[in-house]
Amino acid sequence: MDKVVRDADVAVADASAGSSLAVGGFGLCGVPFALIEALHRKGVPDLSVVSNNCGTDGRGLGLLLDARQVRRVTASYIGENAEFARQYLSGEIEVELAPQGSLAERLRAGGAGIAAFYTPTGVGTMIAEGGLPLRYGPGGSVAVVSRARETREFGGRTYVLEEAIRCDFGLVRAARADRFGNCVFHAAARNFNPLCAMAGKVAIVEAEEVVPVGAIGPDEVQLPGAFVQRVVPVPPGAEKPIERLSLREEVR
Repeated sequence: MDKVVRDADVAVADASAGSSLAVGGFGLCGVPFALIEALHRKGVPDLSVVSNNCGTDGRGLGLLLDARQVRRVTASYIGENAEFARQYLSGEIEVELAPQGSLAERLRAGGAGIAAFYTPTGVGTMIAEGGLPLRYGPGGSVAVVSRARETREFGGRTYVLEEAIRCDFGLVRAARADRFGNCVFHAAARNFNPLCAMAGKVAIVEAEEVVPVGAIGPDEVQLPGAFVQRVVPVPPGAEKPIERLSLREEVR
C-alpha cells in the first residue's frame, strides 16, 4: 500500500517511446515540474501529451517541446508558448484543440470508465463537423484534419459525441499526499490535476509534502489514493515559477 518512491527518475523509469501522458496544470499553476524534468533527462521520444496547455517556452511541458520529445498534443489552447505555436504551424507536431470543459470531461470520463458522452459544446462548429487542422504540411498546407463526429438530438437540442481519454501515465502535482496516495491540492492548483490522475493507467503524484496515513482527513481528500500508483516527494525549495509576475502599486 505504501506508494512512495525515491525520486522522479524512478517514478518515470517505465515511460517509453510513444507513451501517452495526461499532465495536470493550467499555465504554470499546478504543473508537475519534477516529473516533466525527469522525462526530459530520460529523453523519451514521440510522446503524446494531453494537457490544458503546454506550459511556456522552456518551462513545464515547454521543456519537452524544446527537446523535440513530443509528437502529438491534445489541449485547450496554444497559450503563451511561442515554440508550441511554431512547431504546430510548421507541421512538426500534431495538435488537437478541444473546448476546455469538454477536455476536462473527457479525462474524467476516462477515469470513470465511461467510453463517451454527448455535449452541446461544439455543435455547429468544426469540432462537430470536422476539418480542423491537426497537422500542417509544407508551405502552410493542411496535411491532416479532424474527422466529423456523431451528433444526436435529445429533448429537441443537438449534441455532439465526445470520446473519453485514457493515457498510459497521469502526471500530477499535489500540495500534500499521504503514503497511500490520497491527495490535497492548493487552491487553483487543483485545476486539471485530479482528472489527469484519473485518466492515467499509472498515475504518478509529485507532492510538496508527504504526510503519514491518517494526517489527511477523509473530507479533505480531493484525489483518492485508489487512483494513484506512485508518490514522489518534491525536493524542498523546488522552484514554482509564475507566468507573469504582476505587482500592485503601493497605495499610500
